[in-house]
Amino acid sequence: MKTRTLIALALCAAVPALAAAKKPKKVETPEAPAIELEESTEEEETPVITQECMADFSIAHTNIKIKNFVDAKDPWYRCFNTCPNYHRSIYSDGAKLYAWMFEQAAGDEAKKAELRREIIRMYNQALKWIVNDPKYTRADILADKGIAYYNYFEQDSIKLPAYGWLKESLDLSGKKAGIAALSTFFEVSYDVYKSNPAEYQDQFMNDYSRVTTLLGELAADKENKNSSYAAAAKTRVDQLFTVSGAASCEKLDALYANYVALNKSDLAKLNTLLSLYRIANCTESDVYFAAAEAVHQLSPSEESAAGCAAMSMKKGDWEGAVNYYLQAVTLDQSSDNNSADRAKYLFRIAYVYFDKLHNYPQCRAYCRRSLGEDPAQGGCYILIGSAYASSQPYSSSEMPAAKAAIMNKTVYWAAVDQFVKAKQADPSVEADANKMIAQYSKYFPTKEEIFDLPNELGGETFTVGGWIGETTKVRAAK
Repeated sequence: MKTRTLIALALCAAVPALAAAKKPKKVETPEAPAIELEESTEEEETPVITQECMADFSIAHTNIKIKNFVDAKDPWYRCFNTCPNYHRSIYSDGAKLYAWMFEQAAGDEAKKAELRREIIRMYNQALKWIVNDPKYTRADILADKGIAYYNYFEQDSIKLPAYGWLKESLDLSGKKAGIAALSTFFEVSYDVYKSNPAEYQDQFMNDYSRVTTLLGELAADKENKNSSYAAAAKTRVDQLFTVSGAASCEKLDALYANYVALNKSDLAKLNTLLSLYRIANCTESDVYFAAAEAVHQLSPSEESAAGCAAMSMKKGDWEGAVNYYLQAVTLDQSSDNNSADRAKYLFRIAYVYFDKLHNYPQCRAYCRRSLGEDPAQGGCYILIGSAYASSQPYSSSEMPAAKAAIMNKTVYWAAVDQFVKAKQADPSVEADANKMIAQYSKYFPTKEEIFDLPNELGGETFTVGGWIGETTKVRAAK
């Protein structure tokens, strides 16, 4: 039998399903009479557990353990039909036996239809007779029944009955839900959603929130021996959700508009919400930004500070971006991380001061701090040079306008010096540095202009005034 993969399947676990699935009592199949999907409510006498029944159970159980299904089949049927209340293992053994029989029936649709009826009957019997067993609860039986329907009823493309059973199972089991039940539930939810997106969209999104939260917790549990399977299942869930088309940014925002305010102190829920928004590629949303800020307030880290800084940049909040990057620098200094990260954050601050706030002295100050962390950053030197080239330290209020115009050309000497340093420190920026050298060298004072200001520009070196204060070589434009 070819079963669909169960290791299939970040949000907010407390979001309840908005719409419960409809569960028809019967489903008509083209090759068989109607199948009684639900357990019978008719009262029956409790089956008597006889010595013969116990013997049949022992024979069947022993043979199924060694996969001798041929010899297990008859005693298992006798035990199941005679004393279905004897032991929970009747049903785990039956699941293995039916899987084998289904494989044997490949190509025989009539036989497969008969087996489907028997499989559902088996779980209905379990729901009726296996009660108060802590190792095989109603939630467990419903999960097995839903998974069996999902696996064996290939002709039903939507599998709505399985959705109902699996949902009830998860409602009963809560955080104790198994990986297979969670995975299959979401696979079925996806099929239901695809059958009618308009009707089942909200339900599907809430199912995703519920399943991904529980799988995320199972994957993060270091003591859970199946954590790797939970992680793989969560990856599948995320993939299905991404391709579903259900999660437009507008729909997410409408659904979670008040979620951050209601869960500001719940770090797990906020992180799950962030995961959902990242998967849906909605990281520029106001809801995402609010959740990220809330997470940073609850548990500040270098990563959360840098993330908030990047979002502030997208929103055009330059001062906010600088503040968050400074927090990232501070938090990084308290960790074991490499200074290259601090250099990166400081460079980004310098860029904001240059390109957005036009505060060139601050731009240089943070570039120099960045170079202190990582001297091989050609980009810092290029940024400093660009800040110099954008400045006019000499004012016509202090000297004649013509003279001020010539004196302001001296900034290009200092700028070109920085571009030369850039390619010396970092060969990867050499091409860009050479272009800028060629561009700004054209703006040097001419020989005539230097000659006209012998007292200021007549020497071999010159210290550029204002905030720049760099001593540079006197050169004429070519």
